[in-house]
Amino acid sequence: MTFQLAACAEMLWRDRPIDWRASRLKEMGFGVGLWNWPAHDLDALERTGATFTIMNGYLEGRLADAEGAKALLRSARETAAVGKRLGVHRLNLHGTGLGDMGIPIPQMGSHAPGAAQRAQDTLHRICDLGEEMGVVFTLENLNPIDHPGCPFGSTEAVLSLVAAVDRPQLRINLDLYHTQIGEGDLIRWCKACLPWIGEVQVADNPGRCEPGTGEINYRGVATALKAIGYSGPVGMEAFAAGEEDIALEAFRNAFSV
Repeated sequence: MTFQLAACAEMLWRDRPIDWRASRLKEMGFGVGLWNWPAHDLDALERTGATFTIMNGYLEGRLADAEGAKALLRSARETAAVGKRLGVHRLNLHGTGLGDMGIPIPQMGSHAPGAAQRAQDTLHRICDLGEEMGVVFTLENLNPIDHPGCPFGSTEAVLSLVAAVDRPQLRINLDLYHTQIGEGDLIRWCKACLPWIGEVQVADNPGRCEPGTGEINYRGVATALKAIGYSGPVGMEAFAAGEEDIALEAFRNAFSV
């Protein structure tokens, strides 16, 4: 198989304990993505022996102001220690914290002057932390419909920041569900982001379910990714339209090229 496939445990088998979900994904041959760690039994997750591919790399904080950056660095250090305990491959960041239903805290309609430079400075400090602790962070794009007012949420903004920092401790978590809603033109964005991609995440649109349930030709996306030389992680961050096992097999089939 060309790609390293994983799936977000929080979005599947939602009536089951998180360690059961991780074990089932491992049994099916998938890596395991997580969101925020405080809600989970870390001992139980460790015992599954699953490969944990990505989880949120912070609990609070923001990129572009001094108080937010301080909180972000403090939170990222604590979370990185948990990530190392679980062997998580990538720790995910956003431009600001996300609250209930993914609403940014705070919502920001525009950036103050100098915000991009301040965000770059914060990300350099994140990279220093990553180098110190031996971990890799990713910055994820978010769409403006589900996450209105998220600073540095667009694919373009994420690419601009990560390319400007250009350090191995910071990669792009290219979420194609969000790109489809925010910008479209998925294959061109894959090509533009390629040198900095740490993970590609997928869900179909509308509905945020598995490939094949919406408008995105994920088989075509997978073929294009292979053609440009990408062979890294692909994570399904999606709900199941029906049975989870069937949804995961649809995801596997779409990316078996």
